[in-house]
Amino acid sequence: MKPVGPIPPEFAAALPLIAGRPAAAWVEGRDTPVFVYDLAVVRARVARLRAALPEGVAVHYAVKANPFPPLVQALAELTDGLDVASAGELALALDFRAGTAISFAGPGKRDAELEAAIRAGATINLESEGEADRALATASRIGLGPRLALRVNPPFELRGSGMRMGGRASPFGVDAERAGALARRVIAAGADWRGWHIFAGSQSLDTAAIIETQGASLVLAERLSEEAGGAPPLVNLGGGFGIPYFAGDTPIDVGAIGAALGEAIGRASLPGTRFALELGRWLVGEAGVYLARVIDRKESGGETFLVTDGGMHHQLAASGNLGAAVRRNYPVAIPSAPADAPPEVVSIVGPLCTPLDRLADRVALPRAGAGDVVAVFAAGAYGLTASPTGFLGHPLAAEILVDQPSA
Repeated sequence: MKPVGPIPPEFAAALPLIAGRPAAAWVEGRDTPVFVYDLAVVRARVARLRAALPEGVAVHYAVKANPFPPLVQALAELTDGLDVASAGELALALDFRAGTAISFAGPGKRDAELEAAIRAGATINLESEGEADRALATASRIGLGPRLALRVNPPFELRGSGMRMGGRASPFGVDAERAGALARRVIAAGADWRGWHIFAGSQSLDTAAIIETQGASLVLAERLSEEAGGAPPLVNLGGGFGIPYFAGDTPIDVGAIGAALGEAIGRASLPGTRFALELGRWLVGEAGVYLARVIDRKESGGETFLVTDGGMHHQLAASGNLGAAVRRNYPVAIPSAPADAPPEVVSIVGPLCTPLDRLADRVALPRAGAGDVVAVFAAGAYGLTASPTGFLGHPLAAEILVDQPSA
């Protein structure tokens, strides 16, 4: 038997209800699987973050975490800006926010994407000297002034992060030792200089490491600004806030992070500069539940398998195939099972013709059979659009944004 991750407290306290309704009610009369996103959880996250952060620090939503349009619309209203990583995400963001509240990061931006961002008035986070040259040339060709910032590849990484983005050779950002010179060149070319984007890693559950990295990022931003000739309008400190997925994971202390950030900003000599955090997973990850229906129950080699209509084609990360070095179990449950139902050890698998399609490996759950609903929690970020949805031609999962009325 293998352990499962912790069910987010907002859902654990309400079981057997999912976002105010029985799990069976969400799948009744519709094809499964279904992603259910509880907007009340998202709102509470944003409010908690704002209460913890120093006054004036902006909150941006990283659209790549979950680009479901109704959710993006809600977060456009709840946050101060949207961060995108493609022309498709840019077009989506423009449905809900002005271009001046959008920033565009990511390597390999095509000339057409640079032009779209410049025409929209979005800030382009430049990833290289070559991209800077192409952005300036594009702006000159179409006769518009570009809003340009510089993404920096910092000489440090975010300790404990699931995906390290700094402290090494990288396709992301300009190495710190070259960033000041490039910023001077961009400013001299007449661009609307917007500042620095410093992103050192993601999915860290180490509060002390996040505090340390934010402090180091501010020191780096101060040094680079001196090299560039003055304090910039904005320093985007990235994100990196992780959420608990696996057994033994514990949440970060957002209050401690906010207090330390206030002290670090107070020490920084960046007069007139504003600051922002760019978060995705931490805002929406624990607000989502993936509901799949059991199609078959089978025994093989002394093991029991629950075969569902969901799997890695919708939830690649939960299957352990999105960068995980060791496969561990996301939080899962049989929501309709009585609280005192005796457990059995089962594996939850999907319908794809690969042994990789496994949503839970040898976990203890109440007995379930064909027709029962399986819930995979922490499914609000990097789910459907981060998965191989076209593999084997199975249908897409449905998505529902639930806006529960206040009690």
